[in-house]
Parts: sequence; structure tokens; C-alpha cells
Amino acid sequence: MNRDVREAGGAVLAVSQFTLGADLSRGRRPGFEGTAKPDVAEPLFSRYVAALRAYGVRVETGRFGAMMEVELVNDGPVTFYWRSKRQAGGGGR
Repeated sequence: MNRDVREAGGAVLAVSQFTLGADLSRGRRPGFEGTAKPDVAEPLFSRYVAALRAYGVRVETGRFGAMMEVELVNDGPVTFYWRSKRQAGGGGR
């Protein structure tokens, strides 16, 4: 955990997944009102991938908005759940 992805000789698999932005505060029916529309989200995703590549990271992607099946082996000691201060108060993005 003391090395970044380049130092570790790793790569990034960047997959767009709007369901990660789901609001689960209403119970079993997730809400997606807070997610960006495709015309906003796709350029943001592309900028993220471009920034990683500019940093020298090898990046693989799928097709934005496509139905994809992803298989991976998670080789690491931890999984992080990241929540910003803005989100802590009620789901704002």
C-alpha cells in the first residue's frame, strides 16, 4: 500500500458503471437521479482515463454504456469504501 499503480507494475481496468452512484436511502428500490446523464458522464470518464494514461498508467476500458461482464482476481489486502464529506450528509454528489 506504499506504492502507486505504476511503482507496483500494475494497470487499471476502468469500467463505467452508473449503478455505483445509486441512492439506496429509500430501501430496496435504488434511485439513480443523482447520476450524471451519458452526455455529461462519458466525457468525464474519458478525462479520467486520459489523466491516468498521461500519468503513465496502462489502462484498459470497455465500451461506455455497454452491457459488459467483467472477471477479475482481486489481489490485495483490503477493499475501501470511499465516502466524501459531501456525501455523508445525505447522498449529495
